[in-house]
Amino acid sequence: MRKSTLDRLENAVLELFTARDFNNVSLIEVAQAAHVSLQTIYKYFGSKEQLVAYVLDSTLTRLAQRMIDHLNGIENFRERLRKTLWVMLDYFDRHPRVILLLTVSIPASRYQNLPVYESPDLMNAFLGLFKDGQKVGVLNNNVSSKILLDVFMGIFGRVVQMHFLRNESERLTDQFDALFQIVWGALAAPS
Repeated sequence: MRKSTLDRLENAVLELFTARDFNNVSLIEVAQAAHVSLQTIYKYFGSKEQLVAYVLDSTLTRLAQRMIDHLNGIENFRERLRKTLWVMLDYFDRHPRVILLLTVSIPASRYQNLPVYESPDLMNAFLGLFKDGQKVGVLNNNVSSKILLDVFMGIFGRVVQMHFLRNESERLTDQFDALFQIVWGALAAPS
């Protein structure tokens, strides 16, 4: 499928599925909004669920690549985590419909079906950061690195989701320093 067609489909999915309940949006509406035939959508995606999953995976993969670049580019653990969180918040400031699509349209039990969640590059970069930080005593080593990842992603996910559901006017990055202090306090090794 051409990139221009995929871009139109992505925009249509983000627009329609974040404005209305998943079950109240039909594929014919998506096809009309994207100026694509219904047959084309079925040919390439098979179902509404797979189309939404594709859009989520492609948008989150773009974010993941930016995160990987920042996780690997800085030596100091605190600064690596800081920069990664900033990149994540900035991404959702610029693409708020992606977090709404993720949190409203797809049940969390299906996240594991998105290839980006199984990305070895992303998971190795994240878990590597947490494991390395634990080894040198910078990050809490009383729990597994996976728990640290869950805490990080849990704080991040809740803050971002509620920011948009509350229709906050300021950007997520406007409160970045204070938020990072909270995140760092949750992950840092006890003093």
